[in-house]
Amino acid sequence: VQLQASGGGLVQAGGSLRLSCAGSGRTFSSDAMGWFRQAPGQERMFVARISSGGRMTYADSVRGRFTISRDNAKNTMYLQMNGLKPEDTAVYYCAAGLNNWDYWGQGTQVTVSS
Repeated sequence: VQLQASGGGLVQAGGSLRLSCAGSGRTFSSDAMGWFRQAPGQERMFVARISSGGRMTYADSVRGRFTISRDNAKNTMYLQMNGLKPEDTAVYYCAAGLNNWDYWGQGTQVTVSS
């Protein structure tokens, strides 16, 4: 069972990126799925979550700029990031689980230049 995060990169402030998290080994359609991020020297922090039913929750710092979505047919979750700021620079991790964050992806680097 694996989650594979991709889509990170280097972007200028104000730009956009779309992260993907592809699941394999089992279906994640019944799981909550989410994104977390970890900046250098900081703890891993919650970014966004989407329930199995499609309910979305966001951290205050990204609400209105980021959009989480999922495509259960593709066993994949997405994070559309618009209006990126230098403070969004971090390694972004995807996670999934039924009651806890049981599965984690390997992380993808997002760097926002000013």
